[in-house]
Amino acid sequence: MGVSTKICGITTPEAARAALGGGAAFLGFVFFEKSPRYLAIEAAARLAEPVRGRAKIVALAVDPSDAEVDRIAQGLRPDYIQLHGRETPARVREVAARMGVGAIKVLSVGEAADVDAAANYETVVEHLMFDARPPKNADRPGGLGGVFDWSLLAGRRFQRPWLLAGGLDPWNVAEAVQQSGAPIVDVSSGVERGPGLKDPALITAFLDAARKA
Repeated sequence: MGVSTKICGITTPEAARAALGGGAAFLGFVFFEKSPRYLAIEAAARLAEPVRGRAKIVALAVDPSDAEVDRIAQGLRPDYIQLHGRETPARVREVAARMGVGAIKVLSVGEAADVDAAANYETVVEHLMFDARPPKNADRPGGLGGVFDWSLLAGRRFQRPWLLAGGLDPWNVAEAVQQSGAPIVDVSSGVERGPGLKDPALITAFLDAARKA
């Protein structure tokens, strides 16, 4: 039995169709302007409409203001808000309550202590996500294709379902699941032919590999 999957950074109808056709459980839309996958809320809403009810719609934001939270909630009506910044547990709770949706908190991992930090968020989120810690000079917190030591998650138990992210692609996802025990995997740059350009064939290959993992 394979793991569940999330395709993040959807920007085209072709990518959305490939994700849905391959059985992705979550589709993510990025509202962080420095990302090559950034979309205006109106554009994301058009892509998300055929998805609604078939897969979960996830809005990704980085330290969003209340005004941005309100615009995303009203314009996209997502199922989840994925918070990828320095949000405290209190802020995560506040954003989720303001939007009336579940929160996914992303934790950047470089060492075991970063995984331990999940305990601070478990009571305020629907899901946790573990991603590779970005380089110090990075201008964005994720989507960079970096990988961390998956064995840091081996045998760990959390109060909430969790996603593994960071440098996954069709060729390494099976090994990543085997080493980490991840129940859900998230991919963005690993199914692209260029920055922000999702390749439907790579999406399909990733979903097939995850299903067999």
